[in-house]
Order: sequence, then C-alpha cells, then structure tokens
Amino acid sequence: MENRTNWFEGRIPLGELRAFLRRKVVPAHRHTFWYLFGGLTLLFFVVQLVSGVLLSLYYQPTPATAYESVARISDEIQFGWIVRGIHHWSAHLLVFCSLVHMASKYFFVAYRKPREGTWISGVILLGVVLGFAFTGYLLPWTTEGYFATLIGVEIPASMPLVGEVIARVLRGGDYVDGATLTRVFSLHAIILPLVSLVLIAFHLIQNQYTGSAVPKGERGSGGIPFSPDFIYRDALAWIAGIMFLLTLVLFFPVSTTQKADILASPPEGIRPEWYFIPLYQTIKWLPGSILGVNTEILINIATSVFILSLILLPWIHKNRDETITGVDRVFRVVGITGIFYVVLTMVIAYTMP
Repeated sequence: MENRTNWFEGRIPLGELRAFLRRKVVPAHRHTFWYLFGGLTLLFFVVQLVSGVLLSLYYQPTPATAYESVARISDEIQFGWIVRGIHHWSAHLLVFCSLVHMASKYFFVAYRKPREGTWISGVILLGVVLGFAFTGYLLPWTTEGYFATLIGVEIPASMPLVGEVIARVLRGGDYVDGATLTRVFSLHAIILPLVSLVLIAFHLIQNQYTGSAVPKGERGSGGIPFSPDFIYRDALAWIAGIMFLLTLVLFFPVSTTQKADILASPPEGIRPEWYFIPLYQTIKWLPGSILGVNTEILINIATSVFILSLILLPWIHKNRDETITGVDRVFRVVGITGIFYVVLTMVIAYTMP
C-alpha cells in the first residue's frame, strides 16, 4: 500500500494538494451558511452530468423516436424511471441553487475588487444553466415541451437586426421541427457541457486564488479551516441535497405526457417552467405595443440591458469602502425589489392562470 501511495505521489502532487486544503480558510461570520449553495450547485451539476450520460445511452433525438425512447426509459429500462427522475428534479434544484448562490453573492457585494472575474464567470454560468434548462425542455418531444420551445424561440425573433438570425439558429430552419430537436440536443448534450466545464474550472480557480468574499460591512470572526471542518459542512449539505432529491424522485415521479403534434393547436394554459415565469408573466401583463413599439422588442432590449448590467456590476457599483454606504443600501433595495417581483409573478402565475 505504501509503495502504491509513493507511486501516485511521484506523479500527482497529492501532498501539495492536502497541504493547500489545510491552509485554505473559509471566512467565519453570521452569513457563512450561504457559502454552502456554491457546493450544492456543483453537486447538482455533477448529478446532471452523470444522469444525462446514462439517459443518452437510450435517447434517440428524432421526432419519430424521441418520445418513444423517453417512454421506454421510463417504462422498460431497469431503474430508468429513477435516472430520468434524478435528471429532471436535479435540473430544477440546479437552477434554484444557482439563483440562490448568485443572489447571496449580490447581497455580499462579492463582485468588488479583486473578485470581478469570479462574478463575471458566475453570471455567464447562470446563463449556461438556464440554457441547459431551456434546451432540455424540448428533448422528450411532448406537447408542453414543443409549444413552450416554440414560444421561447419566438421571443428573441423580435429583436432588431439580429433577432431573426438568432431564432433561425435556434430552430435550425424556419420552423420548430426535427432539425430543431437535433440542434437542441447537440447544444444540451455536447456544446453547453463543454462550455460549462471550462467556466466551472475558471470559476473555481478564481475562487481559490481570491478566496471567498466576506459580506460588505461584516466583521469576520476568524476563519474556518477548509479541511476538514468546512468539508464536513459541505458533505452534510450534499447528503441533505441528495436526500431531498431522492424524496422528489420517489414521491413525484416524472410522467410521460402526450407526444407533440406540430400540426395541433397549442393547449390552453401552457406556460414555461418556473424559472422563466417572470419573463413570461411580464410579457403577458404588458400590452402588445408601448408608444408604437412592439412590446417584445422592448422586453428584449430590457433583458439585454439587465444581463449587461449584471456583467458590468463590478464597475457600476464600484464603491470600495468596506462599510455600508447609501449607494450600497440602494443596491440592496433594488435586489430585494427584484426578488419580490420574481416571487410575485410566480405566485400569480400558479394561483391565477
């Protein structure tokens, strides 16, 4: 056993890694709990990756076979319904933990110098996670997935100059059909995983280099050794996350609904998944045009400005004081208002369809 350990030590610097983990310290303060959502986000990403690979062994990305292959996974393949349920529910948990992680960093003002790179990569990763969610919705080739994708693809089509090009690239043609399914599968199973792996590696390296951010205005009470103390906390959070995931899988199994018919009319009451509800509900509330301008164009412009503002936030909110200022309070109010609006749109969408 000792010879085997020496063999690995001579090729992989395990000793240096252990020493680094022992030196690493996580800031200790009353909001340390929120650090756990970064680890949970990584956990559910790995679960998505593993379960997605298993599903791809049986999934067939064509309109004639997609629905049937998913039904076969659920009904005939041993433990297939469990793997599909894990993939389905871990996608929801991945989006939820990503949003909580991003929100906590916003309120920590974690984007202040020198963590701009960590923040920007996190914003892009959140976009990639939502890209996973959007592209995965069509793959079972169900009625809900088809018409939700049809609506989702048409939203950017109204953008001036580039809108129709973006929509055409997403569709793979003029309509949402078999070419769209193939393209979406390639994005979901190949392109986005590769992009996310590169971004995650950069994000983690940046975090190790700059350390975890302490909330602005918070006085830390020392530090928690990452190994073994915080690893134990992360492990407990991961165990709780896995238990919650399995509870969802067992008590709320994923059903295979009606197969998509591209010639049929959209069913009544169709709406996107919960994480796209704020955008959907906003479009639904607004009139078709405002001051003679198509509302979808205004929504696309507002969304683009919002995303750009998130990316540039380290330079928009560049107060370097470690004490809370009036500007900081304004940004907190903006964040709280945003969360309230998101929750309000979801409550209304699900209680007053």
